[in-house]
Amino acid sequence: EENKGFLDSKPYIFDRVFQSNTSQEQVYNDCAKKIVKDVLEGYNGTIFAYGQTSSGKTHTMEVRNLKIIFLLMSLSSLFITVVLSFMFHFIVFFSNKGKLHDPDGMGIIPRIVQDIFNYIYSMDENLEFHIKVSYFEIYLDKIRDLLDVSKTNLSVHEDKNRVPYVKGCTERFVCSPEEVMDTIDEGKSNRHVAVTNMNEHSSRSHSIFLINVKQENTQTEQKLSGKLYLVDLAGSEKVSKTGAEGAVLDEAKNINKSLSALGNVISALAESSTYVPYRDSKMTRILQDSLGGNCRTTIVICCSPSSYNESETKSTLLFGQRAKTIKNTVCVNVELTAEQWKKKYEKEKEKNKTLRNTIQWLENELNRWRNGETVPVDEQFDKEKANLEAFAVDKDITVINDKPATTIGVTGNFTDAERRKCEEEIAKLYKQLDDKDEEINQQSQLVEKLKTQMLDQEELLASTRRDQDNLQAELNRLQAENDASKEEVKEVLQALEELAVNYDQKSQEVEDKAKEYELLSDELNQKSVTLASIDAELQKLKEMTNHQKKRATEMMASLLKDLAEIGIAVGNNDVKQPEGTGMIDEEFTVARLYISKMKSEVKTMVKRCKQLEGTQAESNKKMEENEKELAACQLRISQHEAKIKSLTEYLQNVEQKKRQLEESVDSLNEELVQLRAQEKVHEMEKEHLNKVQTANEVKQAVEQQIQSHRETHQKQISSLRDEVDAKEKLITELQDQNQKMMLEQERLRVEHEKLKATDQEKSRKLHELTVMQDRREQARQDLKGLEETVAKELQTLHNLRKLFVQDLATRVKKSAEIDSDDTGGSAAQKQKISFLENNLEQLTKVHKQLVRDNADLRCELPKLEKRLRATAERVKALESALKEAKENASRDRKRYQQEVDRIKEAVRSKNMARRGHSAQIAKPIRPGQHPAASPTHPSAIRGGGAFTQNSQPVALRGGGGRQDKV
Repeated sequence: EENKGFLDSKPYIFDRVFQSNTSQEQVYNDCAKKIVKDVLEGYNGTIFAYGQTSSGKTHTMEVRNLKIIFLLMSLSSLFITVVLSFMFHFIVFFSNKGKLHDPDGMGIIPRIVQDIFNYIYSMDENLEFHIKVSYFEIYLDKIRDLLDVSKTNLSVHEDKNRVPYVKGCTERFVCSPEEVMDTIDEGKSNRHVAVTNMNEHSSRSHSIFLINVKQENTQTEQKLSGKLYLVDLAGSEKVSKTGAEGAVLDEAKNINKSLSALGNVISALAESSTYVPYRDSKMTRILQDSLGGNCRTTIVICCSPSSYNESETKSTLLFGQRAKTIKNTVCVNVELTAEQWKKKYEKEKEKNKTLRNTIQWLENELNRWRNGETVPVDEQFDKEKANLEAFAVDKDITVINDKPATTIGVTGNFTDAERRKCEEEIAKLYKQLDDKDEEINQQSQLVEKLKTQMLDQEELLASTRRDQDNLQAELNRLQAENDASKEEVKEVLQALEELAVNYDQKSQEVEDKAKEYELLSDELNQKSVTLASIDAELQKLKEMTNHQKKRATEMMASLLKDLAEIGIAVGNNDVKQPEGTGMIDEEFTVARLYISKMKSEVKTMVKRCKQLEGTQAESNKKMEENEKELAACQLRISQHEAKIKSLTEYLQNVEQKKRQLEESVDSLNEELVQLRAQEKVHEMEKEHLNKVQTANEVKQAVEQQIQSHRETHQKQISSLRDEVDAKEKLITELQDQNQKMMLEQERLRVEHEKLKATDQEKSRKLHELTVMQDRREQARQDLKGLEETVAKELQTLHNLRKLFVQDLATRVKKSAEIDSDDTGGSAAQKQKISFLENNLEQLTKVHKQLVRDNADLRCELPKLEKRLRATAERVKALESALKEAKENASRDRKRYQQEVDRIKEAVRSKNMARRGHSAQIAKPIRPGQHPAASPTHPSAIRGGGAFTQNSQPVALRGGGGRQDKV
């Protein structure tokens, strides 16, 4: 009788029934211990307690000072090929008093945490684990983070595999059982509890403790992940028993509402209903994968042994019986390696090739049939053979796990604005996905309601048909309805004709828009070609500018060098006859020409950039106008399609109703004519009993009259049916035209997408041109520096000229006293002075030209300063955000370091003996987190308990024989 429980002499069969003297350890070993191995092998697991208030749910999961009786529903697995089938079982037992950290009295959660780490320590040392936990509660139908009380209303979203998760919930990485228990203690201190007449510590919310285990084999690179949900539900309450008032009463209402939603989900799953109301409650939404999904589930059914709670106990047992019939289908959460993906790709490629061959075969055979040929049986497509080939390929493919791995995004050089934009788009898509799910649920409910209404209408119609009592009255009504139906048919036909005319007009409009769209596309292509040519020319001009700049720099350096030599010669009174004066003049002239040419080219480039920006704006404006016109056309087409569809359905209903009425009228008219003929025959027989021959003639005339009536009615029916066929043919033609218009619309949409892509490409090129413009601005700045250098050299030359003039005047005074032999030297000095004055005049002109160029560059300076200010503001905002993130990370690091310091000695003493060559648990190191032990040499935690100084992050091993860097 270990698997039976009795209530009012009625047996409830479970796996096992525990008596009041059963220990917590025995209950855990029989019910929950197997899930630890499953989670570490890559499966999902769930354990949650269900029952009325004060029945021992929190005691079962965590342990408090209670004394109750409860039932446990655990889960076992049946392996069938690759798919695993699960059945729910029940166990009944009594609990004893205990504490959360008491080795004898602790419940399922602390025991399962210990077993997870013990099992990891005994596994292969090539395995590396990442374990993170989160703890939250559902209070007043709002999800509240117990590890961060500021998060009070979190939302539920779905990942790419359609698995619900709580977005924004705090996740903490742990590397020891003590860290997990400290996290539980922290969350329990933030959980809502209250005092009621039935429980001194009544849970006022549903709490969920999630353990996420990810492991990686460092040799084979195989990655597995498993989630374990540990759920403590709040108990159902009767207000008359608990005495709840005020806020406690509101809490009780929300608790009962969510538990009712859970019961509805269990009932729908047990009855294999097509619609399961997961979205009626956030709790059932979060546990969607645990109830009928990819998860191994254990349900604890907690019951009170008191007769005072007999009704609640009975409903709890019935809930368990319904849940027992549910079967889950689970698979391993594995991430495929590159080699496995490659094999899967090859198999899919072969399968695709086989299907293409099959399609080609069928198309060839279809063409032969259409051409009037008769395909022999041996040449016809063999479906059974093709299915065997496809099955063989599918069988090969199933060798690789179907579970898709988490896609690792390819990082690119995105700006912050682009990254934020992508995140906003992703959030918007997730919101749209949730809205669509809600809409699907509402539509499903509406379908069920309409089905019920349809059954009621069918019953009403059947009863109405049975209420026909007078044949003549029915005949008159049907004739009147027939006339009315004919008028309606005429009106519908007129409406269809008008619709056909409007449809032709709209079709012509769409064709005109398509032509205009093609013209715009051609114009855009021409602009693209022009832009490409301008881009090439700009690149060429850039190269030429760089070359000219380099050459001008070299010439100016050479010129300055010559001037320096002249200054030295003048200062030393070593004046000689200059040579190569013409070459220096030519170089000065070339330098001035290059500078003038560079200025004109820069102005030309700026002008072209402005023209390109204007062209781009015009193209964008035209594109927006075309998009608006296309959207308007699509809206009008959809409206006409809906109108055609409704009119077609209405016409079909009217035609069907008209045919039924015509058939009824024909049959009734025929019966009426027969009755009238028989009546006339009987009257004539009574009046002319002796004139048999005359009566026969009259009878024959009556029969001919009946026959003529029949022929007339048949002709009318034939003509009406021909008319109906013609209208149906017209409807078919209109539908064909509608299909053509839809295809044309699809083609326009594809072309529109192509044009949008082209526009994006042009925008990218425009951005590149903007970058090149910035580089030109940099070149202008360099030219400005060169201008300053030339100005300094000119000032130096001017000073030298003054000194030279003064020295020359002194020498002229002295030369008056010297004899005529010195005349040749004075002439040479004068010639040198004339040469230097000419050079000075030329340099002055160059200086003026450079000053004008500098004025032009200063006009562009405000624009560049504006861009610089915007960039500086952006950098400042990013720096403030980075600073805030670093502060938050620093606070988290301090809290984590305190926890590490507190458990350091316990870990070393407790795990030294049991850590041999076993698995590793890697605790991720996040940016900005530095251990507090030593800023330059952070402490590393070893499995055996030893602490070492190392600047590299160190993995926590499961055993403790050696230590590797992560």
